[in-house]
Amino acid sequence: MPHPLDPLSAEEISAARRILDEAGKLTSTSRFPQVLPVEPEKSVVLGFSEGDAVERRVLLTVLDTATGDAAEALVSVTTDSLLSWQALNNRQAPYGQPQYLFEEYDLAAEIVKADPQWQAAMARRGLTDLENAFAAPLAPGSFGRADEVGRRVIRSLTFMRNFAGDSPWAHPVEGLIVHIDLTERRVIRVDDDGDVPVPQAEGNYAAKFTGPARTSLKPIEISQPEGPSFSVRGNQVSWENWKLRVGFNAKEGLVLNTVSFRDGEEDRSVLYRASVPEMVVPYGDTTNTRFWISYFDAGEYLLGKNANSLKLGCDCLGVIHYFDGFVADDHGHPVKIPQVICMHEEDYGILWKHTEPGEKSVVRRSRRLVISYFATIGNYDYGFFWYFYLDGTIQVEAKATGIVFAGATVPGTPNRHAPEVAPGVIAPVHQHLFCARLDVAIDGLNNTVEEGEVVGIPTGPENPYGNAFTHRRTVLGRESEASRLADTAVGRSWYVSNPARLNHVGQPTSYHLIPQPGPTLMAQPGSSVAERAAFATKHLWVTQFDPAERFPAGDYPNQHTGDGLKRWTAADRNLENTDVVLWHVFGPTHIPRTEDWPIMPVDYSGFMFKPYGFLDRNPALDLPDGSTTHGTDQDCSCCDG
Repeated sequence: MPHPLDPLSAEEISAARRILDEAGKLTSTSRFPQVLPVEPEKSVVLGFSEGDAVERRVLLTVLDTATGDAAEALVSVTTDSLLSWQALNNRQAPYGQPQYLFEEYDLAAEIVKADPQWQAAMARRGLTDLENAFAAPLAPGSFGRADEVGRRVIRSLTFMRNFAGDSPWAHPVEGLIVHIDLTERRVIRVDDDGDVPVPQAEGNYAAKFTGPARTSLKPIEISQPEGPSFSVRGNQVSWENWKLRVGFNAKEGLVLNTVSFRDGEEDRSVLYRASVPEMVVPYGDTTNTRFWISYFDAGEYLLGKNANSLKLGCDCLGVIHYFDGFVADDHGHPVKIPQVICMHEEDYGILWKHTEPGEKSVVRRSRRLVISYFATIGNYDYGFFWYFYLDGTIQVEAKATGIVFAGATVPGTPNRHAPEVAPGVIAPVHQHLFCARLDVAIDGLNNTVEEGEVVGIPTGPENPYGNAFTHRRTVLGRESEASRLADTAVGRSWYVSNPARLNHVGQPTSYHLIPQPGPTLMAQPGSSVAERAAFATKHLWVTQFDPAERFPAGDYPNQHTGDGLKRWTAADRNLENTDVVLWHVFGPTHIPRTEDWPIMPVDYSGFMFKPYGFLDRNPALDLPDGSTTHGTDQDCSCCDG
């Protein structure tokens, strides 16, 4: 029997499609922008025992490409039945369009290349080799244009290849934008305001273009002769004191469930569910070519459906366990992504150490469990890494790499919105703002959230020597109080505690979220992207749990004027001693540099979720002396005094 939180299997995806077909809901023009598992209620999951019967449900978004009509279907693949069919509003404001189909990218390119206006614009620039033209279709944003409202729109920019296999991103055709109605399969209009030559600076980065590889690096071999320390049973993972379930779906990609940490003889809950369900990439360019660009990589394109199949020695290094993933293709049929999730252990330096005068050091090495996946959305690649440490810490890290989005300029022309990264090639300023969703469960589902700060004390009777400072914690009691900004000046962090459970010094058990803050959304209040990506205007939101609230920009942000956290928190629900969800926004603000060209070294961002009074003492005191298991000096037992 499956576990209630197992990812969708190929058989379940096929069954879900068949149920709709047999119910007469599908035609030859029916397509499936997204197919997602429906998780049962928490009480069902937490009360589940192996062998229990489980109803498996699937939510399918269905788009009729001939009419543009869309619907959501809920099916039970256990009872082989259609439970509901609900039309989606994708025409009358406020509305959102379903996510893009892979086939729509090819359709958009065909429409672009067949359009006489586009052909004329290319000819005006002296670009006649249209076979090597690359149409890059992108989500259009939402600007209320009369000829776009209620339509399924995509915009296409154009890039050139100088030869087959050339990187097109290095050769942008500036100022040429094609606006497309995907349902009517026609061009709405063509904007052409560019007179800048196409840059010819090379943007290729593969070895066959860059020359021989250096020979100075010596091999690093990762060996675990007794195998890894983790065990895997289906999607259940156990590693040292950690237990968790690994999941995957087409929209969020990697999902972690029922995360617990063992304390003595008790597995104590920390997180019920955790993922990075949305991100936005807003651009700070003012040109007609790019002002509208603000990718919602989950809500418009689907992170999981665009996930990579990972390879040993390249994406992951060491003794690896892989998880496969299944998504639905445009026609609703299952597609396997082999090795979509990678799991392995890493040595991570010193965990704790002390040296008393005249005595040897006592030291223990750290190790972490790494669970990760990568997704490619157009020109950018994103790695999402979850780290679990021996001391009870959880770390989340996003790795941004790939190719910066390029425009063209006259070489040497100053541009405060887009630095020049190669002769004639500009890369506009932009942000990568990720939103992690932490459905916390610190020793159970009922938790309270507090904001913590350090506070200086004015010199006076309470601080006669001027050195004193203290700390304070403020309860975030309602949703109206819990949309917050990070502040490094006061070391601001956020505590999640269980008022019903006390540690051995009488304090509620808790974890705290430690941000690594950067700027929030730089777009001005009232702008289109500020309304659509309202979640990115704060570093933290806290909501009372609602199973319908999964995606911080709403379920369908494509062409939507704005939905999600801002609307939900207007209800101002209670947050004290109840089931709460933390939404944390993090990520780099990217001012491109020449070193980012032609391919960008990884940019790291993330946060920590650390125990604070959750455990009665350091849980890693029982680690073994590691002096004989690391390095080549086998004659020194230096780790244990």
